[in-house]
Amino acid sequence: MTEYNALQVIRQQIDATDLEIQNLLNKRTAMAEEVAKIKIANGDDSGDFYRPDREAMVLRQVMDRNEGPLDDTEMARLFREIMSACLAAEKPLEVAYLGPEGSFTQAAAVKQFGGSVKLQALSTIAEVFHAVESNHANYGVVPVENSTEGMVSHTLDRFIDSDLKINGEVSLRIHHYLLSKSTDITTIKTVYAHPQALAQCRQWLSQHLPQCELKEMSSNSEAAKKVATEVDAAAIAANRAAEIYDLSILASNIEDESDNTTRFIVIGAKDVGSTGNDKTALLVSTKNKPGALQELLKPLADSGISMTRIESRPSGKGIWEYVFFIDIEGHSQDSKVEDALNLLKKESSMCRVLGSYPKAVL
Repeated sequence: MTEYNALQVIRQQIDATDLEIQNLLNKRTAMAEEVAKIKIANGDDSGDFYRPDREAMVLRQVMDRNEGPLDDTEMARLFREIMSACLAAEKPLEVAYLGPEGSFTQAAAVKQFGGSVKLQALSTIAEVFHAVESNHANYGVVPVENSTEGMVSHTLDRFIDSDLKINGEVSLRIHHYLLSKSTDITTIKTVYAHPQALAQCRQWLSQHLPQCELKEMSSNSEAAKKVATEVDAAAIAANRAAEIYDLSILASNIEDESDNTTRFIVIGAKDVGSTGNDKTALLVSTKNKPGALQELLKPLADSGISMTRIESRPSGKGIWEYVFFIDIEGHSQDSKVEDALNLLKKESSMCRVLGSYPKAVL
């Protein structure tokens, strides 16, 4: 068989496989629509049929049973898009995120929900919380922690007075780019960026642009939008912002730490079921007495529950009064975690579960 004939045979097989995949996708979508009808018939008229726990378990199963040649992560990403499209056939999700368009938070939202959701770009973390609280969005996505710069205090502070729950997490490798209308880096006099981005690129900026004035912006995307009208300025932002705002990329991957990663959380109004591979976030206030924090954490240690994060913040209720944000392994419905939380509530002046949610899959 000639090379041409061999290629023709394979291409015909690919066409036949594509047709089979297409038919199966339409079959799956029809099943998803039937699920929506059943839920509505049983009184669920919220229009929000997204189940973070169910989706996480499906994606883990996809990765566990995958035999290649596609790697596990790529296969799971394809299935996430399939689920996103099927969910949109039931009713598209409205997801608010910290914008503007082109932000890392937008990328995190797409990574979590797929490309078939309706995204709302909002200017502040507070606005994202309000959009979900007022039912103008089903879910919100906000940054909560960076591997080099620590916790995002604005996000933590919102939970002190909000009843919203954490429904999921997204980890995103962060690569920063220097963007400008200019194509010559020597002409740059001012660099705009979010304070955390400036901090994450501190050494690079000191080495390559020591003469530049550094100005803080509410977001990197806002910085990119601003420099689109300035010829002697640059912004630190994601590479996709270059296309959105018609900017040149003057330098790539300028972050000081090569493994720079930001964790984002998904906020929603509902509780999420257990998947067997979860985290639980707590908001705790200690009694004002010596050794209070040690006593507070003792139930977790005695129960063998791993604490992955603790962060203190002013409570806003009085001078020198603090609350603690604590992340632990497990789900609040797990018997071991539930018992530890009951003991924790006795040792604290306030203990609130901010949410139990699946660990990030991708």
